[in-house]
This record gives sequence, structure tokens and C-alpha cells, in this order.
Amino acid sequence: MAARTGTGDVVALSVHGPGGVVDLVVPSMATAADVAQEYAEQLGLPAVPSLGTTTGLALQPALPLADAGVRPGSLLVVVPDTVPDRPARGVHQAGAAPDGGPWLAALLVVAGALALLAGWSATTASAALRDVTVAVLVGGAVLAALPVGRWAAARALVAPAYAGAAAYAVVWDPAPERLPTVLGVAALVSAVAAAIARALAPHGSEVLRVWTVVGLAFFLVTMGGALVGAGSQLVWAVLLVLAMLAPRFVPGFAVDVPDQMLIDVERLAVTAWSARERPTGRRGRTVVPPATVRAVAARGARTVTAASAGVLAVLLLAAPGVLSSVSEPADVVGARLLVLLSGGAVLLAARSYRHRLARVLLRVGGLGCWAALLLDLAPGLAEGSGWWLALGAVGVGALVVLAAVATGRGWRSAWWSRRAEVLEGLTAAVALACLVPASGLFRHLWENIPDV
Repeated sequence: MAARTGTGDVVALSVHGPGGVVDLVVPSMATAADVAQEYAEQLGLPAVPSLGTTTGLALQPALPLADAGVRPGSLLVVVPDTVPDRPARGVHQAGAAPDGGPWLAALLVVAGALALLAGWSATTASAALRDVTVAVLVGGAVLAALPVGRWAAARALVAPAYAGAAAYAVVWDPAPERLPTVLGVAALVSAVAAAIARALAPHGSEVLRVWTVVGLAFFLVTMGGALVGAGSQLVWAVLLVLAMLAPRFVPGFAVDVPDQMLIDVERLAVTAWSARERPTGRRGRTVVPPATVRAVAARGARTVTAASAGVLAVLLLAAPGVLSSVSEPADVVGARLLVLLSGGAVLLAARSYRHRLARVLLRVGGLGCWAALLLDLAPGLAEGSGWWLALGAVGVGALVVLAAVATGRGWRSAWWSRRAEVLEGLTAAVALACLVPASGLFRHLWENIPDV
């Protein structure tokens, strides 16, 4: 019997048993139980057998083939049920990583927040205390990135926060115009720490990958502005626009379905000889187990949630930054409109997210933009009756939204969904136009164009 070869994430293998030999093409993430079930279905066996290698080593039913060391062209055999199930030597068992649940996620958030608070506090402390704080943060980042212990995968998620906080304390500068550069350096260090932690982790982490991408993007924007001599208001405005547009494109990059789940790779490989052959039986059938589909969906959900958290962080930094960096009247109007429309665009984009946590994070980011705008307008409104007028307008708007959700089923109806999609596009387009006055480009052109 000649075993066929496979490419990429596809594993072509043969299963040999008392009922005969069956050739299968399965994804590398398929488990031994999935292969055994397909073998039993094709041969009409009354029970699903246990599979093992040619050396007599039984495979764990829930262990993916890639983790079990099964390679393209491997031969699996049906073994008696009395053979003890033992994993391959040096192979990490699937599901060995503990799942701490919500309490572990909350603990990680608290640890990251404390690290950021320590880095911020070190900027106002004495030199000796700052050095000690930086050393502790660096040590915490190193310990968190080490792939040792039961909670190694969970600890690795906070390593970038510790590294970024240490970098922030080292490069801190009190000048407001240098704040984007300081944060850019901290973002770069956290991205490098996330990449190192992801490389050391036994399994790839979607959260660390998103952290790396967001950190590098933040660094490129801030350093690009510093290299070309752009003002801080331009850097903050560009970051705010990028964070506003990110929710529209993140789902397309997060959900990545392997090609072998959509097409039959073996049937596409047609040669002069295989085209003349007639397929016999169900040999060579591609198996897409439900567990693999659930794994792809879970991986996409983690990526979307991590990206939403990154969008939230950038929004909470960029919205107050762009409002505090403008001083000219024309720039102030553009910055306020940009923050207002960016928050609205993010709130409208959040309605299309089915994952609850990602939707909540985006809504918090949009409301954070509006809260920053309200704080910026508060001094002027407090001088007259505008404050009460603004509060009344916000209250009436909230009542209108509640009435719309109650009567028209909100964004769940097709009519509301179409209108919200159009409104989201218009809001994003006008926000992009507001980038010109918010960045100071309009004022610069107005002041430098000579009178004709």
C-alpha cells in the first residue's frame, strides 16, 4: 500500500484494520477520534475503533494529529481497546493548558493595570525609586514571558504590559508635544515583548499577535510624525482615524478559514493519469470535523476581542490627545467634530459584532470619545445655560434611542440595519474630511497661500 503525500495543513494518511484499508485526507488539527469515526462510517463498522501507530502506541482520541506527530503519508492501525492510551513522547496534550475562566481574565486585567500604574507613578518619583520600579517591571516581564508552569500561557499575556510600562518610565518626557513619541516607544517595546512571549509560548496566542500588530502600528505612526516634524495634533488625529476605521476591517482578517476546509485539494491535483481514473467508493474523502470548525470560530473570536481592546486603548488615548493639542479656533472646531464623529462611527460599527465582549469594548471606546468631548466643552458650557441645554439634549437623545429600540426592534430589524449601515458610512466619511482641519492642515494652507 502506497500512502499519499499532503501539503500545508492537509495530512494524507492510511488507516489499516480488520475491515480493510481506507485512505483519508484530513486537516492537521483533526483528532484521532475524528479519523476513527470516518473510518468506521466508510466501512460500516458497528463501533468506532481506537487508532494507533505502527509501533502499537495508541493515540489519544482528543489529541490533534499534528500534536501526536502524525505526518503526511503516515500509516495508522486499529488497535485493541485494551491497549493503554499514552501520548507520544514529548508531545503536549491538547487541553493541558488550564482554563481559569472569568476570574483569571479579571486577574490578568488587574495585573496589567497595576503595571501601567506603576510605570506612570515612576515618572514622578525620585531617580532611585524610578530605577527600582523599572527593574521590577522588567523582571516581571521576563518572568511572565517564560514558558514554565501551569499558567504560562496566561502569564504571557501580561508580559507586554510590564515591558511597555518600564519603557514608558525610562523615556518619559514632561513636554506635551513629545507624549506621542514617548507612547510610541513604549508601544514598540510592548510589541517586541509580545512577539518574544508568543515565540516562547507552546501554542500561538491571538492576543499576543494582535498586541504586536497594534504596538507596531502605533509606533510607526508616532515615529513617522516625529521624523517628518509633524505636530502632535496631526499624530493624534491620524491615530484616532485609524482606530475609527479598524472595526470595519478587523473581522475580515480575524476569521481565517483554511483552504482545505473549503475545497478538495486532492481533486484539484489532476494529472494526465489521474484524469483517466474512475473514483472508486469513498476513498480519499476530505474530513472536516466539527471540532476544527469550533476551533476556527474560537480563534476568530479571540482575535476580534483582542483587536477591539486595542481599538479601545487607542481611542482613549487619541481622543483626549487631539483635543488637548489644538489651540487655534479653526483647529478646535475640526478636532471636536472629529472626536464626535469618530465616537459615533465606532458605536455604529459595534452593532455588527456578534461577540458580546467585543461589542461592549467598542461601545465603551465610542462613549469614551464622547466623554472626552464633553469634558472639553464643559468649561465653556459652565459659564452660561449651555450646560443645562447640553444635558437636556443628551437626555432627549437617550430617550429617542430607547424608543427606537422598543418600537422598531433597534438594529435587529432589516430597516434599522440598512439605515445604520448608511449612517455609519456617512459618519466615517465626514470624520475623514474633518481630519484636514483637525490636523491643522487647513489653517496652514490658509495662512501660507498668498492673496491673489
